[in-house]
Amino acid sequence: MKLLPILVIAACVVMVKAGTYTDRYDSMNVDDVIANKRLFIAYVKCILNKGRCTPEGKELKSHITEALQSGCDKCTARQRRSIRKAIKHLIHKENNYWNQLVNMYDPNKMYSKMYERELGTI
Repeated sequence: MKLLPILVIAACVVMVKAGTYTDRYDSMNVDDVIANKRLFIAYVKCILNKGRCTPEGKELKSHITEALQSGCDKCTARQRRSIRKAIKHLIHKENNYWNQLVNMYDPNKMYSKMYERELGTI
């Protein structure tokens, strides 16, 4: 009988957590990653299946399609800010990689145009 309240609380925590992506990597400083071109490109190559992936890269890659299509609905506030910075950097400084990512994850350009408009590139 004492186990039931614990299970209910645990189920509630899991359901709340299921509404967002893991925040395990939220402490990663995206500005530091962007500033380190070698590291940034390594993440991009991971996502493009052209390079090895760190655990962080694997996590990002596993959610990229859904996040792109949903406008990052399941992202934490920090993840949204970080993703916007990374996308803006890709569009303005690494456009070749941006185009490769779009071709891979949004070949019909249904979602990427929204990001390009929002970040002032169109």
